[in-house]
Parts: sequence; C-alpha cells; structure tokens
Amino acid sequence: MSAKYKIAETKTFSKHVANSEFKQVYGKLANFVYLQLTDNPHFGPNIKKLKGEYEGVYRDRIGSNRVFYIIDENSKLIFMIDNQKRNDSYK
Repeated sequence: MSAKYKIAETKTFSKHVANSEFKQVYGKLANFVYLQLTDNPHFGPNIKKLKGEYEGVYRDRIGSNRVFYIIDENSKLIFMIDNQKRNDSYK
C-alpha cells in the first residue's frame, strides 16, 4: 500500500474559498474531494492534467467550479493553488 498524500492550501486558494460564493464548494471539497485526492490525485472522473503553459498543474471539476493543484511526489504533498468559476478559470 502506498503512502497517502497530504493537502496544503496556498494563501491564494484560502482567500478564494473564504469568499461567500465558494462556501458550499469548499464543503464538498473538504468532505469528499480531499479524501479522493489523498488516495490518488492523478486520476479520477473529474481530474485532468493541464497542458501548455499550465503543464504540471491538475484541475478537478466541482460543478461549475474548477480547483487547481500541483503534486509534489517527493514529499507526497498536494498544493491547492486556486479555485475559480469555470467562466473565469481559463482566462
């Protein structure tokens, strides 16, 4: 059995989820998505690895929101870097 990953939230991420429009999303994130990511952050039904200038960044879809994260394999750590509405996330 491989070691589980740990989650770290950046200041930018924490600032965005503190916004009232993301409160419900953060509840889903904390109660469901984080559990899934700690087991396997590379694959899942809503997980994609981004390409181009965002290579190395993963995104997870939660309804109309996108959560972006980077994986550090050496320390088994997932850095949650941003949370955006779909319309704003790829600009």
